[in-house]
Amino acid sequence: MDKQTLIDHLNEDLAGELSAIIQYLTYASKATGPYRPQLSQFFIAEIADEQMHAQFLANKIVALGGEPTTKPRPVPEAKTNQDMLKAVLEAELRAIKDYTQRAQEAEEIGDKGLAVQLEDMVRDESGHSEETERILRDWPV
Repeated sequence: MDKQTLIDHLNEDLAGELSAIIQYLTYASKATGPYRPQLSQFFIAEIADEQMHAQFLANKIVALGGEPTTKPRPVPEAKTNQDMLKAVLEAELRAIKDYTQRAQEAEEIGDKGLAVQLEDMVRDESGHSEETERILRDWPV
């Protein structure tokens, strides 16, 4: 693992966070039906964490000598509330996997501070995914 590879991977993560911000913002607007107020608020409440993650990643990329991406990953289309929640869960699970890997990479290059911060982000994303799983658990089919 070299520093440039880590920067590239952090930029992939940043693209994911930018996508998550757009995803949550869009889905908050698109939620419908009797649970719209709760789902809309759920999606909106997640935006702040994703913004903090994006800002941290952008700052770290610059600190490592890189240029932060401004291009998000594509946001999955979702027509129903359930589709939106499933897309959110998939994104959160990917973030957990990616940040776990990234923390190992940070350890490899000797950046303990980055590793700890990434592990904290794993905790955040785990909380998001668990809450989304709980919402989906008894969702009518």
